[in-house]
Amino acid sequence: MNRLAVLLERLAYEPRRNAKVALIARYFKDTPDPERGHALAALTGSLSFREAKPALIRKLISERTDPVLFALSYDYVGDLSETVALLWPSSATSDQTPISLTEVVTTLATAKRANVEALLAGWLDRLDEKGRFALLKLITGGLRVGISSRLALTALATLGEQDVDTLAEVLLGQEPPYEGLFAFAEGRRPRPEAALQAVFLPPMLAHGLEEPDHALITPVAFAAEWKWDGIRVQVSVASGDQRLYSRTGDDISTAFPDLANLSKQDAILDGELLVLRDGEVMPFADLQQRLNRKSVTPKLMAEFPVHIRAYDLLRLNGNDLRGLSTLERRQRLEDWMAMHPDPRLSLSPLVPFENFEALAMIRSDPARIGVDPDTVEGLMLKRLDSPYLAGRPKGHWFKWKRDPRVIDAVLMYAQRGHGKRSSFYSDFTFGVWRDGAAGPELTPVGKAYFGFTDAELLELDKYVRRNTIDRHGPVRVVRATQSEGLVLEIAFEGLNRSTRHKSGVAMRFPRISRIRWDKPSADADVLATLQAMLPSAADVSG
Repeated sequence: MNRLAVLLERLAYEPRRNAKVALIARYFKDTPDPERGHALAALTGSLSFREAKPALIRKLISERTDPVLFALSYDYVGDLSETVALLWPSSATSDQTPISLTEVVTTLATAKRANVEALLAGWLDRLDEKGRFALLKLITGGLRVGISSRLALTALATLGEQDVDTLAEVLLGQEPPYEGLFAFAEGRRPRPEAALQAVFLPPMLAHGLEEPDHALITPVAFAAEWKWDGIRVQVSVASGDQRLYSRTGDDISTAFPDLANLSKQDAILDGELLVLRDGEVMPFADLQQRLNRKSVTPKLMAEFPVHIRAYDLLRLNGNDLRGLSTLERRQRLEDWMAMHPDPRLSLSPLVPFENFEALAMIRSDPARIGVDPDTVEGLMLKRLDSPYLAGRPKGHWFKWKRDPRVIDAVLMYAQRGHGKRSSFYSDFTFGVWRDGAAGPELTPVGKAYFGFTDAELLELDKYVRRNTIDRHGPVRVVRATQSEGLVLEIAFEGLNRSTRHKSGVAMRFPRISRIRWDKPSADADVLATLQAMLPSAADVSG
């Protein structure tokens, strides 16, 4: 654990990408199997401990230190693992045997719930502060050291001559500690066979379209299609086995039994998971009713029927199509779907355009070509001669989201952030005006914790401290009246009805786009403004 602890500490304080890669590569080179394989699983988020959860960590520390001291420390430090690692009392245990990562992983994998508490306490007693921090980060699953799966695989690729994309495919077919993967990366063994035939392929991602790219977008060079407001999925079928994967490679098949048997042929489809009712795509709020469920009832499947809108064909009958151009893969997809019709599967239509200006008008007003604006996030622009490349290659695919909606709201509550923001008030709840019994009153409509610069964070933090009028635990109540208050310009991607919020509305991805120091709080928006933005024009009860 100590070697992993040193790696995590250095990664946390290293901002440079190439330096991070070098640190991980050195760790992989100097660390034997299976230790380094478990470390790779930790870095890529592939480890999960069913019986060891944050609640257990809180219980252990509450039994060993004053609960008020822990609450104050946690509030200040902002990170559970770091707080516990620092507060854990030194032990006089005579057992100073080093604890390996492999010991932790293998022991917790088979430990019964009744034994986990004693195991974890014993390990914490034997470790120093850095070791405790690494152990707790490992268990909570939030390393937060600025490492993506691709970056970890980039480091692995430096051990031999294999490219990152090949290693990513092999990784998804293996289980920790990945000894076969490391042997393949180092050139000591041939490529290991995948544990599953219906494999997941690393997806191709898009860059946001920027102004210098506008001149590139012509109908001769690019195809345009809608960026549907669902979730990216991959349907993989091989030897009669079908799997449904999320964009990150999680197998979500059991949550969507109504999508079974989409194909009798071996194929891998890339597409978007949506709710389709009477042939019409429903807003994302409907899809949310089906997400993050381990099982689903027949009633829920009937109320929220899911559908896949396909836009790419990556493999067919054992043939890898990713090296073909976008245009060629599109033709293969159209031919395949024409031969295998299924009401649960449809082809994502292309958006015809004459020039960039015409495409911009379609993007700003999808209804002009018969598309519900509440079901699309914007446009996807794909170079016609582009192969399907894993990751986010520059210049091949662009996403051109619709301009966000914007309102002016009043800051109501603030709370400290976590990690590097633990000393600052960086989580802000905001509200809009509504008619109350005694006149206009604020009702909360959302919470934002990003969108502002570091300099603006300092200004917001100062404002909160100077204008606090009450406290509820870690939450500060900020002065907000018709005559006094800070107005924030809030940008958000969408709005849905909500029975869980007092305002009756719920925002998608709200962020602070501007601090309106110049605007009186009385001039902030009213709830009726938000109600008018809802998918239906019907009034929302306040």
